[in-house]
This record gives sequence, C-alpha cells and structure tokens, in this order.
Amino acid sequence: MTRFATRSVLAIAVALATVAGAAAQDNYETTEIADGVYQFRWIGHNAMFVTTEAGVVVFDTIGVDAARRLAAEIRRTAPGSPLAAIVYIHSDADHATGAAALMEAMEAPGVPIIAHELAVAPIEARGSADQPAPTVTFADKLRFQLGGRWIELHYLGPSHTDNIAVPYIPDAGVAFAVDFASNDRAGFRDLATWYFPEFFDALSGLLGIPFETIVFGHGPAGDRASIQRQIAYYDDLTAAVRDAVEAGLTEDEAAESVRLDAYAGWGNYEQWFPLNVRGVYRWLAGDGGQ
Repeated sequence: MTRFATRSVLAIAVALATVAGAAAQDNYETTEIADGVYQFRWIGHNAMFVTTEAGVVVFDTIGVDAARRLAAEIRRTAPGSPLAAIVYIHSDADHATGAAALMEAMEAPGVPIIAHELAVAPIEARGSADQPAPTVTFADKLRFQLGGRWIELHYLGPSHTDNIAVPYIPDAGVAFAVDFASNDRAGFRDLATWYFPEFFDALSGLLGIPFETIVFGHGPAGDRASIQRQIAYYDDLTAAVRDAVEAGLTEDEAAESVRLDAYAGWGNYEQWFPLNVRGVYRWLAGDGGQ
C-alpha cells in the first residue's frame, strides 16, 4: 500500500470515528440550568439532577441505557459525589425506569427512591426489576434538606397522571414539570391519560411555586411566561372545541376544522394539535360540557 493510500485510509477512519462520536453525543446532553442544578437529556426525554455537599439527588432516570449514561455525566460534573436519592416524578415507565441501573453504576445500592404515594400501585403492578418500587412516599408536599440544600416536592393534583410530583429547588429558583407542561409544545397526542378538568388546576398551580426557571420532561427549559402561555393554549383550545361541540360538529369534523393559528409555530403542532382537539372533544362531549 502506498503512503498516499495509507494516509487516505487513516483519514477516512478518523472521519468515521468523528461522525460516530458526534452521533453518540447527539443522544445525550447535560446542561447546567443553575448552580448545581443540571438538565440531562437522553434523546427526547429529560431528567434533572441536583448536587449538594452530601451527594446528588436525581429526578427521573428515563431508562436503563439512559441511567448508565446519566451516572457517567454525574461523575463528570460532580466527581466524587455519591448518589443520595432518586425521585420518580411519576409512575410512567418511559421516565422512571433505570433506577436499579443507576444505583449499580453509582455503587449506591439501596438509596431512597421517593415518589408520590399514588405512584406505588402502578409501579408495583408493572413488576419490573428495572423500576424498583418507591421506598419513601408523600401525599401533598415533601420538604427535606440534604447537604445544606433544601429540596421540595409538590403535588398539584391529577394532570397527565394522578401521581405527578413537581420538584422545586428554592435556592436555585428551579422547578421540574414532566409531561403535563412544556415550553411552547402541543400536548401529547390525544391527551388519553389526562384528567379533565383537574389538569387545568394543576397547570395553574405551577404558578404558585416561586420558580424562575422550569425544566420540562421534554424539550428546552422555560420560565414563568412558558407556563402562562401553556395556560392560554389550553384555555383557547377548550373554548374552540366547545364552540365546535355546541355547533353540532362530530369529533372527526372538529379535528379537521378547529385550528389555533397563534400556536402554529409550536412544537408538534401539525402532528398533535388535531389529536389535542380530539382529546378535549371527548371530555366536553361527555360530562365536560355541562
């Protein structure tokens, strides 16, 4: 092989390795949201972790592979910090799987797993070793201190599920809301598991927490205005669908005709907005229209 050919092969190998590394990096990203408060993105899901002088508290683990990568990111950003606790934001497996893998990777077997009390039954019914049951539960609010840092968990009532916790880190002004709120995105598909009208109270209840920055389970972080826009979106959606119901439109006709152009630039609008219409239509056409 000539030296030119050898150089060419090496150049191709380096280029392929660079592309492969970039593709792997695209799967995850860790962003410091505030001092010692980090958003961890795994593909399209977000977790959050908080560092304290006594260790790290992790909010959601997403999945087994995500949890292993999360452990590496914790070691990178907070070297030497032990895993102190895991919080399940809610019971859904796509957010709260991987706790066992995180404990193993962090060499921290048996750390507390905290969740709302209503999350226990669906997790135990699932019976997955990758999603061990919570060991500490709360009903309305849990406030604890770790390594000089206060952490609060708020329950705002049923929304996307009946067991969503909303963490708040007072000294950083950061909250974490998963699935029932997001930053300028339509709701998930046809809102199949959502509780109406309780959801509206939970969404408005976020503004009762004095956060400045809010991390979401999907998409970029936001601020208080992000929640105000979400409230406006669901108010406008409900009003538009109610008009369709009162006009005698069928669900299919409403999904075809109802539009809210002010939100057309939102994430997933084209794919999910007609499905949002269907979800709200089913509620209003049932007992929600009374």
